[in-house]
Amino acid sequence: MTNSAPPDRRRAPTAANAATPTVTAADIDEAAERLKGLVSITPLTRSRRLSEATGAKVLLKREDQQPVRSYKNRGAINLIAQLDEPTRAKGVVCASAGNHAQGVAFACATLEVSARIFLPRTTPRQKRDRVAAIGGEFVEIVVTGSTYDAAAAAAAEDAERTGATLVPAFDHPQTIAGQGTVTREIVGVLGHAPDVLVVPVGGGGLLAGGLTWLREQYPDSRVVGVEPAGAASMAAALAQGGPVTLDEIDPFVDGAAVRRAGENTYPIVRDGNAELVSIAEGAVCVEMLAMYQTEGIITEPAGALAAAALPTLGIQPGQTVVVVVSGGNNDVSRYAEIVERALVHEGRKHYFLVDFPQEPGALRGFLHDVLGPDDDIALFEYTKRNNRETGPALVGIELGAPEDLQPLLDRMEVSPIEVEAIPPDSPLFRFIL
Repeated sequence: MTNSAPPDRRRAPTAANAATPTVTAADIDEAAERLKGLVSITPLTRSRRLSEATGAKVLLKREDQQPVRSYKNRGAINLIAQLDEPTRAKGVVCASAGNHAQGVAFACATLEVSARIFLPRTTPRQKRDRVAAIGGEFVEIVVTGSTYDAAAAAAAEDAERTGATLVPAFDHPQTIAGQGTVTREIVGVLGHAPDVLVVPVGGGGLLAGGLTWLREQYPDSRVVGVEPAGAASMAAALAQGGPVTLDEIDPFVDGAAVRRAGENTYPIVRDGNAELVSIAEGAVCVEMLAMYQTEGIITEPAGALAAAALPTLGIQPGQTVVVVVSGGNNDVSRYAEIVERALVHEGRKHYFLVDFPQEPGALRGFLHDVLGPDDDIALFEYTKRNNRETGPALVGIELGAPEDLQPLLDRMEVSPIEVEAIPPDSPLFRFIL
C-alpha cells in the first residue's frame, strides 16, 4: 500500500566552531585540471517530464554517461594520479560491489597502475566481467567473503601487508575533491549556479564535494542530498553528532546503501547547511521506470535516487534545478522486481491471504463477487488439502487505479470468504518481494 508519510528531512546545522575543512574549492579546481582529458564532460539535458511536473527548469547531469556509468572514476583518478612513482609501483587496492570497482579499474587502466579489487561473492557475474573488461591487464579481481564488509576487511589487510594504497569509495579528501568536480562542471556549463542542486547520497563523497565548492563560490544555492530510506546513514550521523554504523540496511539501492557515513564527508555535510531527504525504495522504482519509458534512460536504483525526490522538495516554478543522474549499471534481470516495487508503492498492487472453502465454485464466486472490472489477479498460489474444509491461497491483485482499493476491501468485507491483507511492512511480505 502507498506510504503517505512525508519524506524524512534533516538539514545539517552550520557549526559555530567548524573545524578547518579537509577539502577546499581550490582542491576541486586543481582536481578538475588534473582530470582534463581523462574524464568525460557529461551532458546537462533538460527533462521535459520533470520540468512540467514541477514548473521549474529541471536539468539532468548525466554522469551515467561516464565510461563507467557513474561519477566514481573522478575521485579514483584524482587520488591515484597524485601518488608518487614509488607508491604507484606498489599498486592500489579497493573493495566494492559495483560502481567504485569500475571507477578504480578505469583509473588504473588510464594511469597504468596495477590494482587488486576485492569483490564479495554476492557480486553478480556481469559486474565482475565489467570490472575485468574495464581494467584489463592492470586489474586483478579477488572474490572473497559473502558481504561488502568482509571484502573491505580483506582489502585493508592486503594494503597493510603489501604497502599498496587503499582507494576509498568516498571517505578521503582527494576522492571528495574529485567528486566535487561534478558540481564545478555543472556551474561551468550553466554559466551560473543552479537554484537547487539535488544529488544522491551514499557515503557522502559527491554531496561533500559539491557543498565544498558551492559554499565557497555560490553560498546561496540550495543543496539537497537524497538517501534511500533503508540506508540513511548520513541522516543518522547528523542526528547522533557523528558517523554511526546502522544495524540493518535495505541493500536494494545498492549504489547508495552504505552502513556508515564517512569520517571526512560527515563534517563537510554537517557544516555545509545541506538538506537531507530520505526516499522510499518504491519511489525510486517508480522514477526508474519513468526515466526508462519517457527519457529512454536506463539507470540502476542509485541513478534514479535524486530525481525520485523532486515531488517532495517544494520546488518553485521558474527555478533552475539540476539533478545528478549517476549509476547506469542496472542488471536487466532486476526489472521484474523494480516493476513490482513500483506498483506496490503506488498502491496499485496488493496481496491477500484468502481462505477458500474447498468446494466447487469457490474461486468462481470470489472472481464474480469480489474482483472489480479493472482488477486483475497477478499471483495465485494454492494447494488443495483434502483433509480440511478450507484452504489458504496467496493472491496478488493489481488494480486499475489506487482508488479502486477501498471498493475492493468493501466487497471483501461482505464476502463469506475470509480474507486477510498482507501490508508491505509485514514480515510475510519478504516472501513476496
